[in-house]
Amino acid sequence: MPFTFKKAKLDIHEHHSRNSILSDFILGSQDGLVNVLGIILGISAATTDVKLIFVAALAALGAESISMGAVAYTSTLARRKYYLKERAKEVYEMNEIPKLEKKEIREILKRWDYSGKDLNILTNKIAKNKKAMLEFIMSFGLNLSYVSRKQPLKSFFTVLTATTFGSIIPLIPFVLIKGINNSAIFSIILSAIALFGIGYYEAKTTIGSMWKSGIQMLIIGLSAGIVGYLIGYFIGAVPM
Repeated sequence: MPFTFKKAKLDIHEHHSRNSILSDFILGSQDGLVNVLGIILGISAATTDVKLIFVAALAALGAESISMGAVAYTSTLARRKYYLKERAKEVYEMNEIPKLEKKEIREILKRWDYSGKDLNILTNKIAKNKKAMLEFIMSFGLNLSYVSRKQPLKSFFTVLTATTFGSIIPLIPFVLIKGINNSAIFSIILSAIALFGIGYYEAKTTIGSMWKSGIQMLIIGLSAGIVGYLIGYFIGAVPM
């Protein structure tokens, strides 16, 4: 009996899901924080109207959160569709030209320095198990990761929530502290701590130096805030 697409259904890989959620959270929180920080600093450099700062920041928060969530949804959905398309193609080739697919497995194993008897044994073992063969080629031949049916929606809500969370951080000092200048200073400090924490956590849960990752995230984020401040400062200094 030919190997069918239905039989090719793979189990959900939880590690892929966790990595995706982490990536979505970092993307959303960093983008929301940096975007709103830049707007806040830019407007605070050009005006002393706190209400104007809040209106602009909240408008950016709403638009950015929905926009980022939508982008996460569509991009994840596109990855799922592409994966399914390639998987269907591999299933067809496994049924119609199995020798070519077996050769592909052999070439992958050769890249891992297998040769001789070991190469033949491993190639034959993988080729005998159709599910293993399919997943092996998808993962190591095409470098594609499984995307579950629920993942696009999960990405949407994760990025939307993270972007909202990140966007709120620079606004907190403007609620608790009086004076535009003082609020702006504490907004920078609080945002810097949050950015460092995001980078630190990213390295802690993945790989790399936690301090280096935290400092990199801090520099990238604050650079955008500084650009926003400079734009607001120079535009505010020019008579309209």
